[in-house]
Amino acid sequence: MTETLPPLLQPPLEALQLSRADSDRLGESRITENFLETLWDAPDTRVLAIARGKAPVTAGGLHLVIPADIGAHGVLAYLGRVNEGATDAGAQVILAVLEEEDPRLAPLDSWLGLRDIATSLDARDAGLFTEAAAIANWHATHTHCPRCGTPTDVRDAGWVRQCPRDGSQHYPRTDAAIIVSVVDDEDRLLLGSAVAWPENRYSTLAGFVEPGESLEAAVVREVGEEAGITVDSTQYLGSQPWPFPASLMLGFTAHAASTDVVPDQQEIRSLRWFTRRELFTALQEEEIAVAGGVSIARALIERWYGGPLDEEPSRAGER
Repeated sequence: MTETLPPLLQPPLEALQLSRADSDRLGESRITENFLETLWDAPDTRVLAIARGKAPVTAGGLHLVIPADIGAHGVLAYLGRVNEGATDAGAQVILAVLEEEDPRLAPLDSWLGLRDIATSLDARDAGLFTEAAAIANWHATHTHCPRCGTPTDVRDAGWVRQCPRDGSQHYPRTDAAIIVSVVDDEDRLLLGSAVAWPENRYSTLAGFVEPGESLEAAVVREVGEEAGITVDSTQYLGSQPWPFPASLMLGFTAHAASTDVVPDQQEIRSLRWFTRRELFTALQEEEIAVAGGVSIARALIERWYGGPLDEEPSRAGER
């Protein structure tokens, strides 16, 4: 492991698993009349099928098919054009939402969820799967007009739903949420166990941004609500989409003004301060578990730790 810098001097997070992409969404093309119909007949068009949050994966990558392979489907949505240099460069990719996994496209055991496969996907597939999962989730939960309850029509290549009764247009939503690594004067990391999790699972603190609230204010409020302490020196580190179903996780680090934490017992069951050595030992002895590699929480923890959590802490970080 490399020498550990003080947390507020470390660089921002590097590219996160679900933040990668190697395609151009070409958003301006979505409003073109009959855009999807034209693409459906084009020889370079490929289709990513999703059923119940799963997509076909073969040879470690997404299994894209030609439109003729797709049978009955629900919503179609344009995902973009694959960039030069990526697999299937220049291909136009369309999402097709299926009711269930189709064994004609791929064996049923090769249909996998984004969390299951994200760490092994390349940038093209990570970007396409993340985008597809998010837009599919939105369509599944926004089928009716929020104003009058009328079933809406899909428009603009799958990126708008329009009410035929009042004409209102509705767009995919993204819910902003902060997630923060809280560090004290002794360079210890605060981790919490949520009420909804197994008792030995710990992670960084997080919460949704409220209406009319800045990101920095959300960090202070969420830590105050969940841990009962005040934080300062908030620093933005990076973001990652989290389409489960529609979040954008905005990563921060912050300094704890005090260490007398009190879990709220509503969302957080318990809180613990860790040195690097204590965290390494707790993980090795399986006393606790932390977030997996696909999450920004894991990236925040490893940024503080100074490297992968399965490596012993460096001498500079052994405390």
